[in-house]
Amino acid sequence: MTRELVVRKTRVFDQFHPGVYGAAVGLVAWFAASAWILFDRQSDIGLPLAMVSVLLLVAVVLPWLLSLVWSRHRMPHERDPNSISLRDWRTGEFVVWGSRLHGTEAAIDMLLPLAAVAFGLTALGIVFLICASGAR
Repeated sequence: MTRELVVRKTRVFDQFHPGVYGAAVGLVAWFAASAWILFDRQSDIGLPLAMVSVLLLVAVVLPWLLSLVWSRHRMPHERDPNSISLRDWRTGEFVVWGSRLHGTEAAIDMLLPLAAVAFGLTALGIVFLICASGAR
């Protein structure tokens, strides 16, 4: 039994909104750009940075290609997730392993590790540059 006087019908989603995936790609690009900009100061670091960049490129391109294949072979009765606005998606509920999360909480749970890594590497690189310039 609910405590609400008016029962609201919330929409339930089982896929992330494309805007959430776009934010994830932006955070991965931030990570790669900060690695190249802040840590590419020596001649022997180019190859490891290139390998990390290729790994991140594969991690972004492979799910994108799979989503293109999935959208092309979707059943006719399934609705297009691109037609839903981000505002409607984040106010709805997101199904996770038989449970439900608020859409905003699901997006935060997905993006928080990526943001922590991207912003943490940026902060680490800035500290590295400050210490390197102070050592000279």
